[in-house]
Amino acid sequence: MTVADEPVPDRTGEPVRSLEVERTYDVDASTALPDWHDIPGVAEVMPEEIRELDARYLDTEELHLAHAGYALRRRTGGHDAGWHIKGPLIDGARVETAWPLGIDPDEDVPDAVRAEIHKVTDSALHPLARVENSRVPTALRAADGGLIAEFVDDHVRGSDLRGDTVREWREWEVELGPAAPADPAEREELFAAIESAIIAAGGRPAGPSSKLGRTLGR
Repeated sequence: MTVADEPVPDRTGEPVRSLEVERTYDVDASTALPDWHDIPGVAEVMPEEIRELDARYLDTEELHLAHAGYALRRRTGGHDAGWHIKGPLIDGARVETAWPLGIDPDEDVPDAVRAEIHKVTDSALHPLARVENSRVPTALRAADGGLIAEFVDDHVRGSDLRGDTVREWREWEVELGPAAPADPAEREELFAAIESAIIAAGGRPAGPSSKLGRTLGR
């Protein structure tokens, strides 16, 4: 989603929860962007400002969070910089909970974040991975300006901090916005139209692994 449409961490310290419905595609480094003008309901295709994102992921030595389908990160850059917990993927969507950053870039995990992950683990947390992402977003908007979906062209550098392994790749991601259809069947039709444009441009449906999973070689 875009700056105007995506929930951002509450600066009072209260968490913000949002539901992510997205799909990811592998793409070669030289592939040109898709043509969006034939997507049903899309009246405006609006390129947006590039976002330089830098996320540090933490987990226990035994990877309790990862094994339970969770990811904990501290991300800077972009409009939603903060502490994020991504929940397990359920029926094609996952819940993300976000808190604002403190002043200190080396701050420890806030108590509120630790309380949230206590249901999964109370073991000590350690640096696991760093994911740097140069993100080029495009908003697909309806005639009334509502966000139907956001497409992002991600150029990713993932560093596995357990063994200093670095992996780089490019991927495309599509996330539905507030103006996307609420009906599941209509959502699938929208995704099908978007995916058709992506495949025509040279994109390929990605496997189930997240950016963190790819960084860790999973």
